[in-house]
Amino acid sequence: MYGMSIFRGRNSEKKLDDDSSRFAKVSELRDALGPLNGRTLQYCNEACLKRYLEARNWNVDKAKKMLEESIKWRATYKPEEIRWHEVAQVGETGLISKANFQDRDGRSVLIMRPGMQKTKAGEGNLRHLVYLSENVILNLPEDKEQMTWLIDFTGWTMNTNVPISVARDIINVLQNHYPERLGEVILYNPPRIFEAFWKAVKLFVDAKTSKKMKFVYPKRKDCEEVMNSSFDIESLPVEFGGKVHLKYNHEELCREMAMEDVKTAKFWQIDPVLITA
Repeated sequence: MYGMSIFRGRNSEKKLDDDSSRFAKVSELRDALGPLNGRTLQYCNEACLKRYLEARNWNVDKAKKMLEESIKWRATYKPEEIRWHEVAQVGETGLISKANFQDRDGRSVLIMRPGMQKTKAGEGNLRHLVYLSENVILNLPEDKEQMTWLIDFTGWTMNTNVPISVARDIINVLQNHYPERLGEVILYNPPRIFEAFWKAVKLFVDAKTSKKMKFVYPKRKDCEEVMNSSFDIESLPVEFGGKVHLKYNHEELCREMAMEDVKTAKFWQIDPVLITA
């Protein structure tokens, strides 16, 4: 018992040292960024600094460079100013939608159906995904920093797929400007032909992101185990092996997102006139 007490004490001391070191790095990164104001100051909160440090293995210089690039990107791309009416047409088939359930870790879920892709307009696809990602992040539970992606490959073919160049751009934006926002990605029942596309795309996916991706095939024995470990089957749609029958309703989503745009404008202190401009 005495020996175990010492062992636990040393583990506790090590955790305290790690916590102190990370706290110091957050402060160092904040100082290195210099004076911030407006939306940039709002964006660069403590949780944000931690995400960028985590993405760069707590190397302050690398995290600073990464965050500064994101600040520049946000200043020009203005993701917080994208409004639903600008991107609604891209997703009117149900290409991407917000789930009305969370995963077992309490993370919000985005459902993606690449087989519903009807256009190869790369910029439209990127803005649509950025818009929904921003909205999911804004609505994350207070103690959560990450989301889960649930991708249904029903109907996916090379003809419905976006070009590799578009996929690369999307991956780059998500990895470079939304670090540590993905908790898990479930790729459900991808066809064999997807493997060729994945081999090309995987070159642009960093190791951390790649480890979060799970390929799940319904006919394999481990499928049910993987889905059960990540989701409550009772709330999961039938196309993912669950028990709920869901039908995408674009009009209903439009009404919801119109209200979400008001919430976004209020959060970022944006002139309400820009919501429908």
